[in-house]
Amino acid sequence: MKKMGFRGSFFIIPIIILIAVFSVWPVVQSFTYTFFDYQLNDRTKAGLYLNERFNVELYNESSTYVNLFLKRDMPNITDPEDVAKVEKLLARLDQLDKEFEDKSGVVNINEEVKNKVELIYEDARELVAALSEKYELQTEQNLPKIVNDIDRSMIESNFVGLENYKKAFQDDFVWVALKNTLVFTFSSVALELVLGLGMAMIMNKSMRGQGFIRTSSLIPWAIPTAVAALMWSYLYDGTAGIVAQMFASIGLINEPTDLLLTSGGAMTAAILADVWKTTPYMALLLLAGLQTIPKSLYEAGAIDGADKAQQFFRITLPLLKPAILVALLFRTLDAFRVFDLIYVLTGGGPGGSTETLSIYSYKVMFAQTNFGYGSVIVMIMFVCVAIIATVYVKILGANVMEKN
Repeated sequence: MKKMGFRGSFFIIPIIILIAVFSVWPVVQSFTYTFFDYQLNDRTKAGLYLNERFNVELYNESSTYVNLFLKRDMPNITDPEDVAKVEKLLARLDQLDKEFEDKSGVVNINEEVKNKVELIYEDARELVAALSEKYELQTEQNLPKIVNDIDRSMIESNFVGLENYKKAFQDDFVWVALKNTLVFTFSSVALELVLGLGMAMIMNKSMRGQGFIRTSSLIPWAIPTAVAALMWSYLYDGTAGIVAQMFASIGLINEPTDLLLTSGGAMTAAILADVWKTTPYMALLLLAGLQTIPKSLYEAGAIDGADKAQQFFRITLPLLKPAILVALLFRTLDAFRVFDLIYVLTGGGPGGSTETLSIYSYKVMFAQTNFGYGSVIVMIMFVCVAIIATVYVKILGANVMEKN
């Protein structure tokens, strides 16, 4: 292969930039999240904090209310010793307020200020508890909560290192989701390969209405996945679904409701819906490969006495290997990332029996807003996808991925 010159190398710069921006950067970003306890529903963890920080606005608000509530209850405090403790605490709060009077938002603080805030919080908490026990305070219900907000003003570092990975490997839901994903992927792709190869060989024959047949076969694939899933949910419905009633009448299932309400039935229903939708796509890829095989090879094989089966195994399959690799690679990676079909059809149920890694990561990241742990599940998917792609290229040994 002719080597690219110096000026020619400039043409690959846009490609490198696109790959870096759209492929590498999201992976790096997700990989970074995995090392943090990053939770959007907790404002102390709603960012990536390597160092300890201090929420000045929350502290100022808390300090103001503590000052206000204690002054309001001052007439109820009769013991001079307690009055002195309250006044001393208010003075310390005023002194600390002055250190943050020209600051706002979340700021870095040193160890000295951190210890000062923590000491004031502990003293305030103990004093409020003692006053509430000894006197009838007007703000007895709210004052302890406001004092706790002083402690919440301290934003601890949420860097957890490999803890999220350790948690994922001990999480039973991850292993169940991985098993469901593998069962769905390899069952649906295997069926699609067999049926798609059969469809491709039929469509490769010369026949009347060939164009119409090829076009109409792509209708299931052209339907949006969410729409197809919704359509199949009606067909699988246990009360009025035609497919559910038919499966029950021929004995494939005991009751029509078994199709979506049992773990085995729900997974089978999802696999069949995926096979129906994406087999035409598999057939289209294989048909393109079949049309590159010269007809003269079949004619020569027939002259040598090879029957149809021998021609299929000695000519068709070996020469179709690159097309099979591409079709299997595309469909396996696509099936492994399945989300919308199962989410609309079963929602991952019943009891998580059809919950895949994509659905589980979605629930963790967006339902629980735990982006740190959810990113670990995404990285597990990324590693699995890389392994699948490598295994396909190595085992099939096709040369479509080689440089030449």
